[in-house]
Amino acid sequence: MAGELLAILRGRVKELSIFVDESGDFGKYSENCPYYIISLVLHNQENCIKEQVSKLDSSLADMGLINHTIHTGPLIRREKSYVTYSLEDRIKIFNKLFHFTRNVDIKYKNFVIEKRQCKNILDINATISKQLSAFIKENLEYFNKYDRIIIYYDNGQIQLTNILVSIFSTFFTDNFEFRNVLPCDYKLFQLADLICTLALISHKLKLNKKLTQSELLFFKSANKFKKNYKKQIQRKSF
Repeated sequence: MAGELLAILRGRVKELSIFVDESGDFGKYSENCPYYIISLVLHNQENCIKEQVSKLDSSLADMGLINHTIHTGPLIRREKSYVTYSLEDRIKIFNKLFHFTRNVDIKYKNFVIEKRQCKNILDINATISKQLSAFIKENLEYFNKYDRIIIYYDNGQIQLTNILVSIFSTFFTDNFEFRNVLPCDYKLFQLADLICTLALISHKLKLNKKLTQSELLFFKSANKFKKNYKKQIQRKSF
């Protein structure tokens, strides 16, 4: 807190925003839910993204999507609000968010837990905590550059909320803050959803050696998915 106060007095607070999304649950392993994946999108607030956000909003508005919150999974599977959209339009929406992701100055980190290696919910909790702690320790110099670290999460799963608060408050006692937000409030939250979805598809592809029917229709082939999306986004991986 003293360091943050000094930074405020000097007129420069270095703030790191971390947007969190997850895929899966804390239940037992099943073929339908083999992984629990957490995606962190890290954004240095000194890097303004207003122009990129404005361009994304404008391009979505051109399609009649005003103040639209993109949900990547349902978009690919043609579910929920995307049932009436053609494949062509759904791909356009996806690519607009993907283009935004490639053009904003962010980093991301995925944590992948193979649920078949966990006996129960305690094992899943412990594995997530170990992976997250190890990541912070390995990059402590990076995190310590910031006067304030803010986690943005929608409290979708209280177990994950508890882990995030516990780990980050342990490492950053005086300069950590947790905020409960809605995906519609932040484009970077929607970006985290996209990254998490791509991670899930990538790992299920590794496991099953093929895309699902809806994924194949959307991405055309496993090779095109890897070349056009997976490899492109990996450049921003932490």
